[in-house]
Amino acid sequence: MNAGFTIARNVIKADYPIKEAIFSVMPLVDEFVVAVGHSDDGTRDYIESLNSQLQPGWPTIKIIDTVWDDNLREGGKVLADETNKAKAAVSPQATWLIYIQADECLHQADYTSIKDAMEKYKNVSSVEGFLFNYLHFYGSYDFVGDSRRWYRKEIRIIRNSPGIKSWKDAQGFRWENQSKLQVVPIDATVFHYGWVKHPKFQQQKQRQFHRLWHSDEALEKRKLAEEEFDYSQIDSLIAFEGTHPDAMNARVNSVNWSFKVDPTLKKFGVKAAVLYWIEKKFGWRIGEYKNYKLFKA
Repeated sequence: MNAGFTIARNVIKADYPIKEAIFSVMPLVDEFVVAVGHSDDGTRDYIESLNSQLQPGWPTIKIIDTVWDDNLREGGKVLADETNKAKAAVSPQATWLIYIQADECLHQADYTSIKDAMEKYKNVSSVEGFLFNYLHFYGSYDFVGDSRRWYRKEIRIIRNSPGIKSWKDAQGFRWENQSKLQVVPIDATVFHYGWVKHPKFQQQKQRQFHRLWHSDEALEKRKLAEEEFDYSQIDSLIAFEGTHPDAMNARVNSVNWSFKVDPTLKKFGVKAAVLYWIEKKFGWRIGEYKNYKLFKA
């Protein structure tokens, strides 16, 4: 048995693709838990309504109601706290837990690799999770970020152990003593769509997001009063030449804004330009942050 889990709060007003995120995981799990924080945009009813859209064989979505702790607001700690609540609600019978954020999707082409890895290592206790590649879409579904500002890999499947906790702002996981998990890289990719939506909704998302990171005083200094987000302030993009997950097709086909960019133009300082060149030439990201330890058999 394997399970999936995620968190949600006010996902409608910021147009998160949470339906697509959940549905992209469903073929891989026997249970799915959503921790729904108190919202003012009908998020809970929306998540509940997804149960009427499930395909045969998919598990019913289990909702747990939560209240976000504003005392954990700065630094994004509340996101990890909520993630841990969702994780704790998963059945103890599950071997592997697949974590997906509300703006992420898995691709159906990777299901076999994911299933094979979970089966191969289910009885290898020293394997504590699996490491996914990442694609970070920006501005539209046609471009991905390729500079150092985007993380290249992260843990999205963990062993079902109570000692494994969501780390910092819920980007990844560690043991509760803060030691890194031993993970196996797998041939699978997380499609991250957090920076793809109508500029109006992107700005709303930024307002919500920054409230989880910064004090009211700090927020006043940030440019969040504008009605729409300015996508032009990006250092480097490349064209996306693959296919999107099936779960995202309806969204991809219903784009109602325009985003134009020349991916050959880069906005780097000298140091960033040199580091970018080295990475593209040799595949080496100097000083890359790695929130994991690679498993060695």
